[in-house]
Amino acid sequence: MNIDIIDSYIEKVYGYAANHTYSRDEADELSQEILFTAVRELPKLRDESKFEPWLWGVAGNVTKRFRRHMGKQRAMYSYDMPENLFYEDDFTDDGEEALYDHLRTKISMLSAIYRDIIILYYYDSLSVKQISEKLSIPEGTVTWRLSEARKKLKKECTDMKESVLRPKKMNIDIYGNGNYNGKTIPFPSVYIDDSLSQNILYYCYEEAQSIEELSKLCGVPAYYIEERIDNLLNREAIIEVVKGKYQTDFIIFSDKYGIYCEENAEKSLMPIMNDIMCALEDIANEAESIDFYKADKSKEDMFYLYGAMAFAYASEKYCKLPYPWFKKKYDGNEWNYIGNMETGKHKRIGVGIQMCANLGSDGVFNHTVYNSIPGIKYRQMMYDNYINACEDLLYKGSCADVDSVANAIKDGYIIKREDGSFFVTTPSFTIEQTQQFEKIADKYLSPIMPEYSDIVNNFIQGYKKLFPKHLNDDADRLCQNMFLGMYSVIIEHAQKTGKIKAPSQNCYCDVITQFKK
Repeated sequence: MNIDIIDSYIEKVYGYAANHTYSRDEADELSQEILFTAVRELPKLRDESKFEPWLWGVAGNVTKRFRRHMGKQRAMYSYDMPENLFYEDDFTDDGEEALYDHLRTKISMLSAIYRDIIILYYYDSLSVKQISEKLSIPEGTVTWRLSEARKKLKKECTDMKESVLRPKKMNIDIYGNGNYNGKTIPFPSVYIDDSLSQNILYYCYEEAQSIEELSKLCGVPAYYIEERIDNLLNREAIIEVVKGKYQTDFIIFSDKYGIYCEENAEKSLMPIMNDIMCALEDIANEAESIDFYKADKSKEDMFYLYGAMAFAYASEKYCKLPYPWFKKKYDGNEWNYIGNMETGKHKRIGVGIQMCANLGSDGVFNHTVYNSIPGIKYRQMMYDNYINACEDLLYKGSCADVDSVANAIKDGYIIKREDGSFFVTTPSFTIEQTQQFEKIADKYLSPIMPEYSDIVNNFIQGYKKLFPKHLNDDADRLCQNMFLGMYSVIIEHAQKTGKIKAPSQNCYCDVITQFKK
């Protein structure tokens, strides 16, 4: 008898095993035992027409031995098996949803050697080499099994595109307070940024989902969903809103937020746009007289920094919008995640602020970076030792920490000149100089702050409706940032209308400021 007949029953045998065992691993083991026994005993079968009842007889005998071997009866239930097992003659293509359901079923019925590789490759985004190292098998074996797994899926889904298995992608970061450096002490977001976790977070954002619903939406067995859910709960990225229903516990930005900003932000500011620009020009002109370290920046480039600093000051003094403080997270720090799935087609307004102080040393300065301002190049904030090095060079004339100076040079915060001297690329203010600047900013901004505050308040009334209701605290924090964030809209309008010059090609908007004597 042709042994190939067994190949057509592989998935049915796996379905049988799953319904006669308790766990995924046991289903894998039992199905392999049944198939091994069938291959070994097949030559004894003379009548091919009796193959199927003979096979299920073999399966029954193997199952009895398997249960005795396990030492106890197992409930006839497998957590990660779908309720309905689709076979080739049952399947009809009713569109993408039907194909997706069928695909999920096929993945769940694959032997672990295939199914795990599919998950690792598509959802954990691991390379063939990384999978090889993780499973301790040769790269060639991984490639072959990945190919075979795809063939098994495509065998009955001839029009299946590989993109069906490609998950949603997002960038996840944090904001708030915490002692991280991104390298030896990673930001908490690294523990939830695998592709399958990102998909779960995406599907749970607008409304709560169960594990079974997520299994269907993500296209993977529920076993994998449950595993990720446990991690996401422990990392405080999701909450269980009701028994068995989970929802993402942080904001994920998508294009709808940018569309609202495009349609409303500039239009709302038009009544006072000219007054604001006049105030910013007056601030810049008068601030030039302060004798602070300007890092040889041009007056045109300094205009952008003056404006960001002035609006940051005004935000602290005049903004009355609520800003709920962060609850402590599992690591004892106060922060929350923030996700981004924007396509870049629609610009969400805002000024991103990163700040780090050298609190862990004898230093008395911090580094503040203003990002997301039109025409301004992105810059990462300095960490503790970099700030120390810049502070020493600016105010002591030298720095004994050669390694920190070298690293700061590598990242562009310091330049070593041909004569061997060092040049700090970031402007710097002492406490007295900052106070001088804030008096100037207040002098010109205070008359327009009441009207500006009303405009921002009206704008965020509609903006806040875009956020899920359970994320009210997060929405308040991000809406409060609009008070400063509108500065980017003002700058963009001024550039578009030719009222200000664009910044130089490599212009950063950052400053080192003294915070104590």
